[in-house]
Amino acid sequence: MSHGPRSGLTAVSSALLAMSRHLEVRDVLKTIVASARELLDAQYAALGVPDDHGGFAQFVVDGVSDEQWKAIGPLPRQHGILAAMLHEATPERLGDVRKDPRFGGWPSAHPDLVDFLGLPIRDGDEVLGALFLANKLRPAGGEPSCAEPEGGCGFTQDDEELLGILAQHAAIALTNARLYERSRELTITEERSRLAHELHDAVSQKLFSLRLTAQAATALVDRDPARAKDELHQVATLAAEAADELRAAVVELRPAALEEDGLVATLRTQIQVLDRAHTARVTFTGHGVKALPAAQEEAMLRVAQEALHNALRHSGAEHVQVTLRRRGTGTVLRITDDGGGFDPRTVSRAGRHLGLVSMRDRASGTGGRLSVRSAPGEGTTIEMEVPGG
Repeated sequence: MSHGPRSGLTAVSSALLAMSRHLEVRDVLKTIVASARELLDAQYAALGVPDDHGGFAQFVVDGVSDEQWKAIGPLPRQHGILAAMLHEATPERLGDVRKDPRFGGWPSAHPDLVDFLGLPIRDGDEVLGALFLANKLRPAGGEPSCAEPEGGCGFTQDDEELLGILAQHAAIALTNARLYERSRELTITEERSRLAHELHDAVSQKLFSLRLTAQAATALVDRDPARAKDELHQVATLAAEAADELRAAVVELRPAALEEDGLVATLRTQIQVLDRAHTARVTFTGHGVKALPAAQEEAMLRVAQEALHNALRHSGAEHVQVTLRRRGTGTVLRITDDGGGFDPRTVSRAGRHLGLVSMRDRASGTGGRLSVRSAPGEGTTIEMEVPGG
């Protein structure tokens, strides 16, 4: 292999350590792409994880600004060179990708790619993704930038071997990250099942006893009013116990951190988890908000959770932003996404509320109000305001 400044043992070791440092899939993907671009002195790098429908479930780039990426438009499909790497699982090293017969062009905002190096990321027979680089900035040996005006240094066999080593370790890191996320999801599922089982056992038994006691009281009303009265007292007792059991279950479902840490810290923690678990970027800003009454904090947390669920599961958003701030004498929670948006009137007429009714009820139940602004193709903003804070 060549021994340029970025292809030495230290650089390779740094890249591999960086990949092994992360557990979340998206962080691993970003690290793989950034490490590959720096290690091989490429202008651009990208990694695509295929879905089952001819597209990409995730597509991470490095060397392209956020503005450029937004202008490029939708994610690419699995065609041309990308399809060859995914379906044939073979490396592709080209002096000029534009001259390859499989080249099909790119959007007008897409940067020009010349020399190209791509490799599949494989775990056994499974292709986890396609990693590729374009426009090598230095020739082999680490001399200054190439003389060719359009990049064109060309990737070498040594580059291909080095990227192959990186791809093997990327497969391990990506597989470990997937296993970690699956185990976390399984833990959440098991906890939900446990709570559901406890709720069923505790409350349903009380309701069953209440039903039988009420039936006994009905049968005794005419022939033994005194005993009927005793049974009705028992009905009241059982109803109170059932209410207590239900309340205890709800308290357990309510995040303990909300009582211990407050709304700002709880939101920040939950949003950090969502940001790691989803491909969309999820951010939170919250400063200068004082503690609110417990009912208001819980209502705001539940509204945020419902709005985030909609944005991450249904909108196709790339960025979801949550802010919590003072406004006048009140506190405002805002959830904004850049997803597909919707027509709130159409959703209401179709009988689908996306949780809007529940969110409005929570807001009004604590003396606040909820507003929804959305339109097809323009994202969605949900805002909840309560007095105080």
